[in-house]
Amino acid sequence: MTVELEALVWVAVLTLFMWLPYVFARIINFGLITVLRYQADDKPLPSWVERAKNAHNNSIENLIPFATLVIVASLANISNDATVSAAIAYFWLRLVHYILHILGISFLRTIAFAGGWLAQLCIAYQILAI
Repeated sequence: MTVELEALVWVAVLTLFMWLPYVFARIINFGLITVLRYQADDKPLPSWVERAKNAHNNSIENLIPFATLVIVASLANISNDATVSAAIAYFWLRLVHYILHILGISFLRTIAFAGGWLAQLCIAYQILAI
């Protein structure tokens, strides 16, 4: 397996666990049965919980193009220092973006997001430049 595909797996695993903080917060605030019955859906929660949910949604939205690019690069046998570095950077930038989003640190979060976007563009360029 290429480093890029391994990075994709790690990004997917990270995304798989991003829902846990906001679900646990709902359970702590409203109780398990209330949450399971969807009876607390309209009740306010601390702002970090909403940010965690938004960060998770953002990660899912960005996983699709990242996965597409990594898979296409793999199918085209494109793996070089640029794609490896971009894939690794993407993972770490998504993790940093998630943490900063939850903490409400907007400026740095935006920089992390832009870095992840640039990492995807780097992989896309390596595919299209052939």
